[in-house]
Amino acid sequence: MSADADAAGATAAPAALAEPVRRVGGAWIALFGTAWLGIWMAQLTPVQLLLPVQIEDRLSLSTASGHWTDSVVAFGIISAIAGVFALLAFPLTGALSDRTTSRFGRRRPWIAGGGALFAVALFVLGLQSDLVGVGLWWTLAIIGFCVLSSALTAAISDQVPVNQRGFVSSFISAPQAVGLILGVLLATTLFTGQFLGYTAMAVLLVVLVAPFCLTMPDARLDPADRPPLTFRALVEGMWVSPREHPDFGFTLLSRILVNIGNALGTTLLLYFLMFGLNDPNAEDDLLLLIVIYTVFVVVASIGAGALSDRLARRRAFVLVAAVLQALAALLLAFVPELTVTMVAAALLGLGYGCFLSVDQALATQVLPDPASRGKDLGIMNIATAVPQAVAPLLGAAVVSWLGGFPALFLVSALFGFAGAVAVSRVRSVR
Repeated sequence: MSADADAAGATAAPAALAEPVRRVGGAWIALFGTAWLGIWMAQLTPVQLLLPVQIEDRLSLSTASGHWTDSVVAFGIISAIAGVFALLAFPLTGALSDRTTSRFGRRRPWIAGGGALFAVALFVLGLQSDLVGVGLWWTLAIIGFCVLSSALTAAISDQVPVNQRGFVSSFISAPQAVGLILGVLLATTLFTGQFLGYTAMAVLLVVLVAPFCLTMPDARLDPADRPPLTFRALVEGMWVSPREHPDFGFTLLSRILVNIGNALGTTLLLYFLMFGLNDPNAEDDLLLLIVIYTVFVVVASIGAGALSDRLARRRAFVLVAAVLQALAALLLAFVPELTVTMVAAALLGLGYGCFLSVDQALATQVLPDPASRGKDLGIMNIATAVPQAVAPLLGAAVVSWLGGFPALFLVSALFGFAGAVAVSRVRSVR
């Protein structure tokens, strides 16, 4: 086929499915980052603070009882149940948004609907006084989070050209770090208590997501261009053959491994300070560690994302990021001391910030089909959310059965190194 024919074919591609070539502007990026700030505050503040405290209060446990792992296990079970639903919600809602022909666009209805479900579930979660209610409403909150974040992530592939995706992806990762510290700070100073904490996160979620949802361009998909909308087509579409698409498979595998390693290294950090280091100021020191982690995540994500765009390289950045996280975990395993923990937090932030931005850009470049961007990125997003959900339970098991916190961080390091090996197998992206 001639170059002219190729150009004509590209021109004829439906607007909703065409590969973006026009760079997005500063206003788009700012509103996109603001939306993610609201999402991460609403998701991470419960995970790191509100949900564990709520569960511990329900169990009426004290740290002096010697049964703190019961609280972690309960937290882990609830997180794991939510993770099972996330496993389904991410690719399913991504596939449905790929097929949405609404006059408002493909992604906007799902951003609005997911955000509303997420916010309502958080508000009701703040009213719960038993573990069944906590588990039910946290699961609904996670489903809303999956719907919302799946549609927002797909907006990168829909609207951002390849040579800008590293920088734009950093506005997912940098707000994650800032959202964590800001959410915890708000929940421990201004909006103290269970109900106020959850309500504040719900309100901030809506306020920060709404501007991007209302103003972003979102090309309408013509019904004639819609992929088949049948149960069989949806189910078959959930499988992406790693033999036919090996780079997609290795990118997904590396994301799973690195995120499990990161989650194991961070989810039980408060318990590590309290019971591994016997730190009398554990909660204050946790906030300090989060600040250190946040600074390095923000710097690394924006710097590495922009540099990877400039160099047109992704794989090397992701590999180095995975190794840095593994080295941080080794420090925690072999030198369990508060000062060293701060150094490890810096390394972990440096590695994870680089990983979050560049790996997201890498993921958008190994997608098998432009017509299924939402679904395929939904599958990729499973590798981010599910490890966070299962890490508390897995971490509690490792601490209880395999030799305490040193074993936990050794396992974390192994996952990090394995993730580096997996991403080194990607061939189609430098």
